[in-house]
Amino acid sequence: MLLALSTWPEIEGQLKKSKAVVIPIGSNEQHGPTGLLGTDWLCPEIIACFAEANAPGGKDMLVGPTFNVGMAQHHLGFPGSISLRPSTMIAAIRDWTVSLAAHGFERIYFLNGHGGNVATIEAAFSEIYSEASWQGRPRGYSMKLRNWWELKGVMSLCNSLFPTGHGSHATPSEIAVTQFGYPDAIKSANYAPRIAPTGPIREAADFRARYADGRMGSDPSQATPEKGEQIVRLAAAALVEEVAAFAVEPDSFAI
Repeated sequence: MLLALSTWPEIEGQLKKSKAVVIPIGSNEQHGPTGLLGTDWLCPEIIACFAEANAPGGKDMLVGPTFNVGMAQHHLGFPGSISLRPSTMIAAIRDWTVSLAAHGFERIYFLNGHGGNVATIEAAFSEIYSEASWQGRPRGYSMKLRNWWELKGVMSLCNSLFPTGHGSHATPSEIAVTQFGYPDAIKSANYAPRIAPTGPIREAADFRARYADGRMGSDPSQATPEKGEQIVRLAAAALVEEVAAFAVEPDSFAI
């Protein structure tokens, strides 16, 4: 079930069956000369929507709208990249989460597609939980963060599909996922060097100087829609399984 394509009575009915919701979250940033700017929010959205539509048990899962701009200041040297300050993103996640919790959602699962978001999302969780802690009461709901590539079996599959040149940014696995989801948007380029350099991540000017075409340690030319489909199918099945377990996970005060 997709929240954005539902009515409020339908969501009210869904809450009687499950108190869990999946929020794809990512970033709008450069992904090398062939990677779509939306790659980091498209990947979790593609996986979550495929799971909802195709995976066994997926129809019981509610997928919320995608949080599609993240903490990506180091990519601002490349046109089209958009970033939120960590403080802005923390506030937005807090308001997003509290809105859902106010309707009765008790398990809010963030499926992330951008490694640069992790610290900020976890800080947002701490901020949200602290509100309950300072007031001396149970929070009433729980949050979970999962990077899509950390879903069961996914990284092993990616390593087998791309044993060399996988890298850490503009990877062939994430490019393949978007190629599967959006085959009409596939791009091509001549990579030089074939496998990009790697190194630290700092501010935007330093990033652009170190990684001229935006890649980090990767060779995206290995990506194909067929490989993307393998990744999406495995990730979708793992997502449904993990969300189902999270949905019935008891709180300590309820045990």
